[in-house]
Amino acid sequence: DELTRPRPEEEAEMEDVHVLLTSGMRPVAIRNLKSDHMSKLVKIPGIVINASSIRAKATSLTLQCKGCRDYRSNIPVKPGLEGFNLPRKCTASTAGAAQCPLDPYFIVPDKCRCVDYQTLKLQEAPDHIPTGDMPRHIQLYVDRALVDRMVPGNRVEVLGIYCIKKSGDSKTAKKDKATAGLRRPYIRVVGLEVDSSGPGRSLNKFTAEEEEEFKKLAERDDVYDVVSRSIAPSIFGSEDIKKSIACLLFGGSRKRMPDGLTRRGDINLLLLGDPGTAKSQLLKFVEKCAPIGVYTSGKGSSAAGLTASVTRDPSSRCFVMEGGAMVLADGGVVCIDEFDKMREDDRVAIHEAMEQQTISIAKAGITTTLNTRCSVFAAANSIFGRWDDTKGEENIDFMPTILSRFDMIYIVKDEHNESRDTTIARHVMRIHLNRDQDTAEGELSIELLKKFIAYSRGKCGPRLSEACAAKLGSKYVVMRSSARATEHESNKRLSIPITVRQLESIIRIAESLAKMRFAPFTSDADVEESLRLFQVSTMESAMSGSLSGVEGLTALEDQEEVRKVERQLKQRFPIGSQVSEAKIIQDFTKQRYSERTIRTVLNLMIRRGELQHRMQRKVVLRVK
Repeated sequence: DELTRPRPEEEAEMEDVHVLLTSGMRPVAIRNLKSDHMSKLVKIPGIVINASSIRAKATSLTLQCKGCRDYRSNIPVKPGLEGFNLPRKCTASTAGAAQCPLDPYFIVPDKCRCVDYQTLKLQEAPDHIPTGDMPRHIQLYVDRALVDRMVPGNRVEVLGIYCIKKSGDSKTAKKDKATAGLRRPYIRVVGLEVDSSGPGRSLNKFTAEEEEEFKKLAERDDVYDVVSRSIAPSIFGSEDIKKSIACLLFGGSRKRMPDGLTRRGDINLLLLGDPGTAKSQLLKFVEKCAPIGVYTSGKGSSAAGLTASVTRDPSSRCFVMEGGAMVLADGGVVCIDEFDKMREDDRVAIHEAMEQQTISIAKAGITTTLNTRCSVFAAANSIFGRWDDTKGEENIDFMPTILSRFDMIYIVKDEHNESRDTTIARHVMRIHLNRDQDTAEGELSIELLKKFIAYSRGKCGPRLSEACAAKLGSKYVVMRSSARATEHESNKRLSIPITVRQLESIIRIAESLAKMRFAPFTSDADVEESLRLFQVSTMESAMSGSLSGVEGLTALEDQEEVRKVERQLKQRFPIGSQVSEAKIIQDFTKQRYSERTIRTVLNLMIRRGELQHRMQRKVVLRVK
């Protein structure tokens, strides 16, 4: 062809050709690279977490002698990070001239031929790290056409030669003879596959049989129920929360507007509530079955660890940027447990990542924007540990700015109900007794569910139909007016605001339901279900947060009644007196107070430590 055909002698200059290799060999994990692999071709998968700036490396040198000014040109240099040792003596023999000194050569930079090269830091993929181990790293050396092909956050499969270079500083190595034979490994890359095909990229190769199976599954009428039943089958109940998790895993459609702005398609979900309601278990399950999942805890995460940090590279002394959890989970889900234990400054750092889905950095002379197209699934407790119905919105310790970024907010309460408790106890016992058998398996296995989610996220991007859009618009106006009426009645602003973001949330939920069926447009049933999910999650949470009284009773009247009963109780029973609980209830019911209000007052005072139970909970003692 044009590049490699034979040429006449005077036109022997050829274009540079960079040959890249591909291989079907099985990948080797970074932690399995041993000395046997030295100088052999290896294939390793991982995530790029650090990239250096582009530098120049000489491929052929031209040297000049200090003494006789003699040139030595076209001296080849080995590829990689090994370097080159200059000759100790001058080889030019001129008769009668003085002998050249020792170490006479220096490099003539203008007459050297160079190529671009870059060093990268590759980290093990999160799914290859054994539990409890630190992720391992290895240095990559890329040159010529491979430079700038990868950025931090890319998942790659690298084909390269496992090489060694001198370890440590040359000054200390000369003094310490023990380190003479030690070398540090790196990989000289000769082939590269970047999995940058967007969301679900960790599973983007499907067989024809699998695709056929996914299409059959999507054509089923009950695909929504099948998927939601397959989510954490070992956890009893919480049907609506599991349906919301199914919507979060599939996600809506990302839209790019004609003016260049984008609207996010990922759904964010927050669980608020009592301890012991399987919130963390749901988070762990989502991390397992999401195509890309990162799990982090609020107390152990800083703003830099979640977003991005700028550090100084020890070898080059330059500032480099390292992506955090939300950058590494691009195209997947970030699960944040103990969300309420995070410091306020760190929580503010993820505001931009949740709505604009980018992270802007302006530190140490680095000004850039990173993509964080991921869903956020967070779990938090009430400010009092357990949800206190009498405190209302005081339970929620979050700013409206962060709450409005969550599409669905559930308040999970641990309610005492004998029949439900019996069912849960039986369910837990069954799981513990049959732990060896696969009784806790859902309708779909985790592997199939993960592949189905990855396939539908990559292939399907449904839109809202015109009829559904008109219906949603009118429903949104009704929701805003009901929220305004509630605010007017209670004379307080809602702690969970209902804004235009919430309208976009309903659209995203409807799109995720259509995505499960591989439908191009949303149907009326999708819109109805998305409105129902929004109603049972965010709307209920917003309303219950504003009621300062007890659930089920109107706030202001009930509050007045509770205060009256409490005042009379304190007047009639001095500190240190013991009274039968049945007698208190009997006395107050004669005064036309409801038994429920009296019990609420007693529970409230016991919780505050003013009363204590005695004699098998029959008698109440006033302590303070």
